Amino acid sequence: MTDAILRLASGDDAETVHRFIRALAAYERDPDAVKATPESLREQLAAERPPFECLLAEVSGEPRGFALFFHNYSTWRGRQGLYLEDLFVIESWRGKGLGRRLLAELARLAIDRGCARLDWVVLEWNQPAIEFYQSLRAEVLRGWLPCRLQGDALRALADAGAAGAVSSADSPSGD
Repeated sequence: MTDAILRLASGDDAETVHRFIRALAAYERDPDAVKATPESLREQLAAERPPFECLLAEVSGEPRGFALFFHNYSTWRGRQGLYLEDLFVIESWRGKGLGRRLLAELARLAIDRGCARLDWVVLEWNQPAIEFYQSLRAEVLRGWLPCRLQGDALRALADAGAAGAVSSADSPSGD
């Protein structure tokens, strides 16, 4: 895939980024989960310190894939890393090297920025993606389980913390 152009998205690309996010959500069997809007993405991409960056892969001027990422931090390594939130290539363009090019560019950015690593998660049912990542020598961390608080659960924990309600039962080790 030599004619693909990779570039960082700007606020002007918000509609394209939003289309890719919605397409990824549909592929991951959760099409109604997307709450981001083109307007919110445009505002965030144009911010002085954007909360994320996004690579676009274009062929003949048409967007064919994207990689949305941001910096994280490894306390064990004492250095920042890159976290790949979303990687998506339009179905008709899969298997043509765009996903590999996007990940290779992220790896180059990580090295150029002094990052210790590049992290992401993959759905356990997505065997084609797992095999693709393993072909790149990525380690699938089977012992790690993602955790998330959102919505009412997030609010409930924040409210409980604000009220100072802490007990020994709140500690995972019971300390």
